[in-house]
Amino acid sequence: MPLQLRSLVRPDATLELSLVEVPMPTITASDEVLVHMEASPLNPSDMGLLLAGADMTRASQSGSVERPVITAPLSAGAMAAGTARVGTAMPVGNEGAGTVIAAGDAAEAQALLGKRVALYGGAMYAEYRAVSVKQCLPLPAGATATQGASSFINPLTALGMVETMRTEGHRALVHTVGASNLGQMLNRICLKDGVPLVNIVRKPEHATLLREQGALQVVDSSVPDFTANLVDAIAATGATLAFDAIGGGRLAGQILAAMEAALLRQPGHVYSRYGTDIHKQVYLYGGLNPAPVEIERSFGMAWGVGGWLVFPFLQRLGPQRTQQLQQRVSDELTSTFASHYTKEISLQQVLTLEAIKSCSRMATGEKTLIRIAPG
Repeated sequence: MPLQLRSLVRPDATLELSLVEVPMPTITASDEVLVHMEASPLNPSDMGLLLAGADMTRASQSGSVERPVITAPLSAGAMAAGTARVGTAMPVGNEGAGTVIAAGDAAEAQALLGKRVALYGGAMYAEYRAVSVKQCLPLPAGATATQGASSFINPLTALGMVETMRTEGHRALVHTVGASNLGQMLNRICLKDGVPLVNIVRKPEHATLLREQGALQVVDSSVPDFTANLVDAIAATGATLAFDAIGGGRLAGQILAAMEAALLRQPGHVYSRYGTDIHKQVYLYGGLNPAPVEIERSFGMAWGVGGWLVFPFLQRLGPQRTQQLQQRVSDELTSTFASHYTKEISLQQVLTLEAIKSCSRMATGEKTLIRIAPG
């Protein structure tokens, strides 16, 4: 029987990760296809469901080489946050790539038979997956599963940020964790589309990496003059919209304050005790820092902080525009939307202490690919 990676929160406040045998997926609708999975990335969005907030520094490994098991303790807070999933073994994996080996009767499903596709929809850390053709992106001829495995989450998130900028009437962006795979992708999009972008990074080497890739505005949050540099970069671009992957801490408030300070520099500014009347927005789309968001008010009244996720945004955007964005990903798969992996591991190797602790750190610039089958 096929294997699938599962994440289980047990009633005794323990996380259990294991490979379980599952029935071969079956096609239940005419527009569905059955995909033999070949590769799937470990994204930060996957790690939240996979690890459930467990303390991986205290993880232990058992089982066999073929059926390894990882266990780790959960705090009272993590248990409270995961109450609804206690006792249910959750399949993991947002996206991946593989070859269609069976298809429903619909013409669009039959057209994918034998072809390599990227796909999304959860439960991708498995040997086989049945999905609707609407969840598939046919890969260009000659494209490998490695090239196609990350065709949805990062590419559509980066494109969605630019679309959000346009639909909400902003003219430039600020992005945190700028040297991540997603950040580098967003930088390439903005350079190609002529969108001013402020990249915030956390290390000097990350700043160097982005500048070598053509980034014009890079600000290092680890240097003493970070605040002044951020104001200068925002003033140079006119950015009033930011996407923050950090989540907790002071950064969202610092960005809003820098936006306000940059606006106050503009010629003809008239003082108001309510601050500038141009709306400044920070969207939190990640939670690398689980601490509370700290906002120190110094930017008037025209501002907002909210959450943003790519697939709800695409639903609001509509199927026609979403299809256009997906086509762009396919057309520029090996250039603008290329993903680079620092390591490849098997499904079994995911459940080793070395791999799981490494992935749980979610270090900027490091990305792991699960090699499920040759391809």
